[in-house]
Amino acid sequence: MNNTPTPEVAEQEFFAALIGSNVQTLNRVLADDFVLIDVMTGSEISKAMLLEVICGGRLKFETIDRSEFRVRIYETAAVINGRTEMKGAFAGEIFHASSRYTHVYIKQLGHWRMVAAQGTQIASS
Repeated sequence: MNNTPTPEVAEQEFFAALIGSNVQTLNRVLADDFVLIDVMTGSEISKAMLLEVICGGRLKFETIDRSEFRVRIYETAAVINGRTEMKGAFAGEIFHASSRYTHVYIKQLGHWRMVAAQGTQIASS
């Protein structure tokens, strides 16, 4: 898809690319200065770092179930808040995380690209 028409489509592509380890799609959807605040550690992760761990097979998502999301658009910016249930492995260690997230998109040259992502783990009760 050359021209992503909505931030919601870009969001769906992002999650599908994570599950499929599709670095080419992630490279397109993520802005060059993308920053992720990791849901598990609170670490700041650059686009290059994220692509490297996915491409190298260190990070693998089995499932990402998204719910309770809403999209707010402000001309050339969009904010998406939602909830996820994720299962996967990092460096061979299995993980399961319930989180709430915020993703920020901007429109660049006709494409919606993610510039920031933050996840907050939901404590199990």
